[in-house]
Amino acid sequence: MNDADEIRHWWRTSIIDMEPGKIAFRGHPIQDLIGTVSFPQMIWLMLRGDLPTRAEADLFECALVAGVDHGPQAPSIAAARMAATCGVGLNNVMATGVNMLGDVHGGAGEQCAELYYDIAARMDGGAPLDQAVRDGLDAWRAEYGKIVSGFGHRFHKPVDPRAPRLMALVREAAEAGTVSGRFAVIGEAVQDELGRQRGGRPIAMNIDGATAVIFCELGFPPPLSRGLFCLSRSVGVLAHGWEQMQQGGRNKGPMPPKFLPEYQPKDVTS
Repeated sequence: MNDADEIRHWWRTSIIDMEPGKIAFRGHPIQDLIGTVSFPQMIWLMLRGDLPTRAEADLFECALVAGVDHGPQAPSIAAARMAATCGVGLNNVMATGVNMLGDVHGGAGEQCAELYYDIAARMDGGAPLDQAVRDGLDAWRAEYGKIVSGFGHRFHKPVDPRAPRLMALVREAAEAGTVSGRFAVIGEAVQDELGRQRGGRPIAMNIDGATAVIFCELGFPPPLSRGLFCLSRSVGVLAHGWEQMQQGGRNKGPMPPKFLPEYQPKDVTS
């Protein structure tokens, strides 16, 4: 391989074909996409290489809309607003917020999608739904711990208002033949089983659990559940960062200055 070929092969992509006077995404000239596809369709095209149907894009968009924000009490938004008072630009503000999204806050959809896919695989292997759910939960907890991602919420008890609406839209899409509805059944079965394991006390399916249903129904692999949530929540991060910049304030921390964290002296005898 000569030097020119080595340079050309340093990065290889099937996402974009770009040269002077030409921009094509997945084989589609940009001028043919502008004004003809929606932003959710464009996200799908960039990630998967094809264009979704309008019905698929509509359901996909519902999941993106549902996750845009959860207020300044959410760590990602709080961090972004604090960053906005520190003299940094909006890009830094957004990066601060998105970097707060992990396994516990905002990124749980990936783990939840893994659970749903595992249960589906057990059903494909012949296990009935209830057994597949119980075994899937046991295996999931053995790896991740007792708290099941996608279920339970510190504010919304026993119902997260976003989940029932999303699940209803999945049911409508299944009736229309857009998706199978299989993962909606699995998600609700997990929710029911968790309630039984809590002695009959209901537990909320949260935004991660509901959007994971949609992403699984649409065939996205689990890691993209996290990436897509980050993309969705970036809208709220941007909005809050911009609002905080308009409100002003300098070096705002997590609590007003007159309140100080509790000091706990180290026990030197322990």
